[in-house]
Formats: sequence, C-alpha cells, structure tokens
Amino acid sequence: METTYYDHGTPAERWERARMFFDAKDYATAARVLDGLVEEEPGQTGPRLLLARAYYHSAQLRRAEAELRVIVERDPVEHYARLLLGRTLQRQGREEEARPHLRVASALAGDFEQL
Repeated sequence: METTYYDHGTPAERWERARMFFDAKDYATAARVLDGLVEEEPGQTGPRLLLARAYYHSAQLRRAEAELRVIVERDPVEHYARLLLGRTLQRQGREEEARPHLRVASALAGDFEQL
C-alpha cells in the first residue's frame, strides 16, 4: 500500500494535520486525513466527530450523517453529535427526523425552553 501525504506520519501527526486543514477551512482535505484516522481507530470519538464536522462543512451531508449516527449510537448523550446530526438532517430537508435530535441536544445543554 502506498503512503500519501494524507496518511503519512503517526496518528498524532495526522490529527494535527487534520486540525490544521480544518482550522484553515479546507474541510475536504481535513476529511481525507481524518478518514484514515477513523478507519484505524474506529472507537475514538474525537476524530470521528471532527470528520463529521468536515463532511458537514464541505456539504457531504450523507457522509456526515453516517458518522454522526455511529457516534450517537455509541454515546446517546453526546450533545454536539446530536446537535450536528439534527442540523445535518435539516440541511437535507428532513425536518421531522431532525426534530428529536435537536430536542435531545437542547435538553443535554440545559435549554428546556425549546422542548
């Protein structure tokens, strides 16, 4: 298997590289780096959540949804994943599906007015 710039280095180096691309708003490139990290360490929430955010910001909404559903399935009280899943579904015009996730995210944040 050939190593590319995106998967070169230690996991920590690739994490930093992905964060650099994400912070520079180069979300598609950040996703390329993070995809390999998530594949190597599928149980880690941090890289998967950043990958979902990168997909969301680069309008890869189905991919963002898939990553977020994995996180929410593993950790139903992961506030930000719930919020982002709701927003991702909204952007796809799936308001009814989004509503329960947004309600749970609001409750987890202590915002009970929206319930």
